[in-house]
Amino acid sequence: MKNIDVIILGAGAAGLFCASLAGKRGLNTLVLDNGKKLGRKILMSGGGRCNFTNMYTEHSNYLSSNPHFCKSALARYTQWDFIALVAKYNIAYHEKTLGQLFCDNSAQDIVDMLKTECDLPNVAIKLRSEVTAVEKTDNGFLVTINGENVSAHSLVVATGGLSMPGLGATPFGYRLAEQFGHTIIPTRAALVPFTLHKPLLEALQVLSGISVPAEVTAMDRTVFKENILFTHRGLSGPAILQISSYWLPGEYVSINLLPNLSLTDFIMVEKQKHPNQSLKNTLAKLLPKRLIEVLQALGQIPECPLKQLNHPQVEALHNTLHQWQVQPNGTEGYRTAEVTLGGVDTHEISSKTMESLKVSGLYFIGEVMDVTGWLGGYNFQWAWSSAAACAENLP
Repeated sequence: MKNIDVIILGAGAAGLFCASLAGKRGLNTLVLDNGKKLGRKILMSGGGRCNFTNMYTEHSNYLSSNPHFCKSALARYTQWDFIALVAKYNIAYHEKTLGQLFCDNSAQDIVDMLKTECDLPNVAIKLRSEVTAVEKTDNGFLVTINGENVSAHSLVVATGGLSMPGLGATPFGYRLAEQFGHTIIPTRAALVPFTLHKPLLEALQVLSGISVPAEVTAMDRTVFKENILFTHRGLSGPAILQISSYWLPGEYVSINLLPNLSLTDFIMVEKQKHPNQSLKNTLAKLLPKRLIEVLQALGQIPECPLKQLNHPQVEALHNTLHQWQVQPNGTEGYRTAEVTLGGVDTHEISSKTMESLKVSGLYFIGEVMDVTGWLGGYNFQWAWSSAAACAENLP
């Protein structure tokens, strides 16, 4: 391809979508990726069915040190715009829960759609391309790929975060941003399971595979009401993944194991009806019996018949099950994290065009930026929206 207008680094969701839109505008576009496959993270997302957007997307579903940054892009290319594109390709999809949209068949449908959208004479995609150097020139950028120099007027960084290094994630995008004077907001794993300290972990391991509905809060911040899952390493499930983005090391997480009723009221009714029934069997009507047994072994639930429960004990029991305090040891880290929190500081990027405010012709889109969505299709929508904002403003 001669006279390249734009080089896009990364053939993931944001990079491929940006390339398709830039190509439709007539720009000669080259996409580079160090992997062997297009859209590797797309393919494994959503259990292989790709949770490609969320019907309820709005800016409040995103974490950033610059919380208003994502508003403009999300408003200009919405979830409904992407849903219309999916419908155009007759890709069957369904809502799972809370507005989360998944492919009926396979995530490959989304990758194939993006690939087809990029099937233009002025768009080229080169895989297994190792970028070893990037320089700013008078006319744009000089990129060294596999020992060969290629120049372009604009450079788009769509390299993603550090999540899932097994899929090829590297810190390349952050290093490139720093090379051009950008600040990196410290990164950490997000939407990730918790690990637990040994005594509690050993006690809870017998519950591995059990899932219960709950409300989870970290330090009185955002509350998520979804299932939690006990694992052989600690805690997972949608509510835990969500709160992991807000949790800070050393903090406790508060888990309401009975989000849909008042335990005090329930106990009072049961005490009148079945005074001789054991507390364990009574609570087993609400929670898995094994969980009750573990909490009893930990000394958090008394072993006695209902008639022996006094008011202070009922109150303590209420607090235990409605505000179970768990202090995670840490998280499973980038290996299993769905996304990376932090990234290129968006105070140094135009919210309208995604162009660097420090270096003309340099753009950032997708996860490499300090914009992190909730679990449930929000991060894919940010990829589509930021890519669209960038593509429509490329010169």
